[in-house]
Amino acid sequence: MPRYPRLFLPDIPLHIVHRGHDRKPVFVEPADYRYYLDNLVELKSELNIEVFGYCLMTNHVHLIMVPGDRVENISRLMRVVAARQTRRINKLASRSGTLWEGRFKASLIDSDAYLLACYRYVDLNPVRAAIVADPIEYPWSSYRSHADPAGDDWLDKSPTYQSLGHSGHERARAYRAFVSGATDADEIQLIRGALQRNQVTGTDHFRRELEHRTGRRLFSRRQGRPRLEK
Repeated sequence: MPRYPRLFLPDIPLHIVHRGHDRKPVFVEPADYRYYLDNLVELKSELNIEVFGYCLMTNHVHLIMVPGDRVENISRLMRVVAARQTRRINKLASRSGTLWEGRFKASLIDSDAYLLACYRYVDLNPVRAAIVADPIEYPWSSYRSHADPAGDDWLDKSPTYQSLGHSGHERARAYRAFVSGATDADEIQLIRGALQRNQVTGTDHFRRELEHRTGRRLFSRRQGRPRLEK
């Protein structure tokens, strides 16, 4: 299976996943998760990157981020956060060597058609893994921030999320309804497939716009458009 090169563009959201080496744990205790998030918050501000969503699983992380004009800062953020986490875990475990897979995977997201679907995919990771029955029970994801106006105040709110309602309570209620609705298996495969191949998560129209903008041939994983439950 060919591996397509990653592409970062200013103001275009990215769905990123970074896995532990050989799928081994990168988080062991609550302090490890907090340390990763503290570094993420510090670096996103320093590097002008917005973070729309996240989920820290035992052996991998999912992030939804948007770079500013300096798109190379995405790689810099991922490199620095990973390096700090490696030093922490190696010191605590009296070990050495790599903690992460060498390259993180990244998929450009069509905000109009798929951004909320990617939010849902990321926030439901602990449910699909049978760690919790309800995403609100998992402390290391962005679900609480999306579903509760009193959630993480450092998390950025995308225009797509803001359009869910006129107030924080309206937006949270609409997002809870969206996540609680049935998720089509094709939607999961579409997002997962695009991510694994560094492809575009979007419509053909979105892909053609990006091809015109970049002069590069891109690939999309498209099977319809996710619906927002009313």
